Amino acid sequence: MTSNFSFNGLRVTAFESRRAKEIEKLILYHGGVPRVAPSMREVLLSESADAVKFAGNLINGKFDIVILMTGVGTRSLAEAVSKKYPLDKFTRALGKTRIVARGPKPVAALRELGLTPGITVPEPNTWRDVLATLDSGLEISGKNVAVQEYGIPNEEFVEELRKRGAYVTAVPVYKWDLPEDTNPLREAIKSITDKNEDISLFTSSQQIYNLFKIAAEEGLEGGLKEGFKDIVIGSIGPTTTETLARFGLAADYEPDSPKMGNLIREMARSGGELLRKKRTARKNGVDTSSWRRVQMVWNGDGDKTNKDITYNSAFMKACRREKADFTPIWLMRQAGRFMREYRELRAKVSFLDLCKTPELAAEVTLSAVDRLGVDAAIIFSDILLIIEPLGIGLEFSKGEGPRISRPVRSGNAVDRMLEFDTEAMGFVYDALGITRRALDPEKALIGFAGAPFTVASYVIEGGGSRNYENTKQLMYKDPGAWHVLMEKLTDATGKYLNRQIASGADAVQLFDSWAGCLSPDDYREYVFPHMKKLVGSIAKGVPVINFGTGTSALLEMMKECGSSVIGFDWRVDLASAWERIGYDVAVQGNLDPVVLFAGHSEIRKRAGAILDKASGKPGHIFNLGHGILPRTPVDNVLALVDAVHEYTDAEL
Repeated sequence: MTSNFSFNGLRVTAFESRRAKEIEKLILYHGGVPRVAPSMREVLLSESADAVKFAGNLINGKFDIVILMTGVGTRSLAEAVSKKYPLDKFTRALGKTRIVARGPKPVAALRELGLTPGITVPEPNTWRDVLATLDSGLEISGKNVAVQEYGIPNEEFVEELRKRGAYVTAVPVYKWDLPEDTNPLREAIKSITDKNEDISLFTSSQQIYNLFKIAAEEGLEGGLKEGFKDIVIGSIGPTTTETLARFGLAADYEPDSPKMGNLIREMARSGGELLRKKRTARKNGVDTSSWRRVQMVWNGDGDKTNKDITYNSAFMKACRREKADFTPIWLMRQAGRFMREYRELRAKVSFLDLCKTPELAAEVTLSAVDRLGVDAAIIFSDILLIIEPLGIGLEFSKGEGPRISRPVRSGNAVDRMLEFDTEAMGFVYDALGITRRALDPEKALIGFAGAPFTVASYVIEGGGSRNYENTKQLMYKDPGAWHVLMEKLTDATGKYLNRQIASGADAVQLFDSWAGCLSPDDYREYVFPHMKKLVGSIAKGVPVINFGTGTSALLEMMKECGSSVIGFDWRVDLASAWERIGYDVAVQGNLDPVVLFAGHSEIRKRAGAILDKASGKPGHIFNLGHGILPRTPVDNVLALVDAVHEYTDAEL
């Protein structure tokens, strides 16, 4: 494997202006060949009549709220005002208003003036984030609001403020213009048009306007767009990404945090893979100027088909306990609420609609792999969807907690369950097919289902539970009804998983998340026969991962069920648990998910400790001991993935 933070000699074009030298050094530091083409300059309106008029009205107490959009603009505003009014008079007046700062840069500028904002907009601090922050904590209807503009007027933002009842005054303090020397920009346009670049980096939306203005002058606008189809486009944040889309271009990568250093570092990490993917797509007829992950098309490599490549991937080799080039890693809930892309999609559709719309489920699945660089995808779905065809009502509350409208708590209720209709889960099979086609063949695709006991516990309890009183009551009081219920779920799950495999899943995982509430004797009597039957019904040669939490006392029986891989939660020692169950089975795990809230050095240390416990034996798949928690920082997940890959790569 190549270095996780190196461009490895790729040619990188950046359009940064004010920090041109800095971005050039960062590209060089990360092993890239830089071409820096300054695309804009800030023209300060030091004699701005608007700024002076604003200051006079501010001093006279006519503004309730002041929104500062940039650090440069805040400083320029103070400079312009100081030519007419004493600066301390201006700052005192500003301090009497409610100051809203769009991110850390205006905060720093305010600090220089001895002021602290009342509200700081969180990242990625786009103008839409400003609106969302105002909507959640500040009533602006009927208020006089001043907006320090930057570069070009944002009419859409001003209009949205007015829709909320604000009286808005725009305060321009500087504008964007072309650089005095446009030759580097013209040379970059020619190089991209001639397909001589590999990666392009945009750190401002205005760079895009100026780039295409010069391209039009050169008669190269069409050639420039064609050139971008073959190089990776990195965007600093959502506003820049939106501007690229206006010009018919798709950003291939956008960091979670809109900082130049993050963009460079993360592009160095993933730029090579993104370039391989984009050029493969282009070669295979995909229009890469405006494309989504689900449109990707991969071809085999020489005599190897995609299926051959996947079969020999690191993940699949580990499942078969074969020596792989590195320890593969994937993470439970890797496509979820901790990712910005997922949250943005969920703001538009309900959880169930997301699960039941194949292209959306596939897009979420693929975005996690692209963003994190993990070695396997797991299809986006939910373990309880299988109960709907059984005639058991299912809904998800606002907090996404499952609720069963007709709990099954008696033999009669078990008898009323419908026969499982395999075709009713067609949306999952379609999502798997789309994902497998669009997923890099070097990455395995995991299908999954809830294990019968865990699904039964939800069905009986009506939702989640702490003590599983109703579940155990049915087991103990009416074992006949219990076993009929488990048989029905076992039969349905087997059919469901085999259809997932036929639709493109390379391996499957059984989530027995709540089996740890059982004693070994109860597991042996009430669960084991059904799990053994279920695992035995899965298509031969397809790896089956059996995972549960709190299952230390059950591991030997879980292995006896016949699974290829046993998943460990974080409560067990990987070395001793693997020794207990024997090295004739692969294992998966088992970092505590909460470790991902620690610093990078601690994450690397904890990951290394688990890898040391695996001792390089074939058959270890790195994972968490349960799913990623919703507030987990994406950057920390990237640090974990890189730590595992770097650690095991260094051993070769």
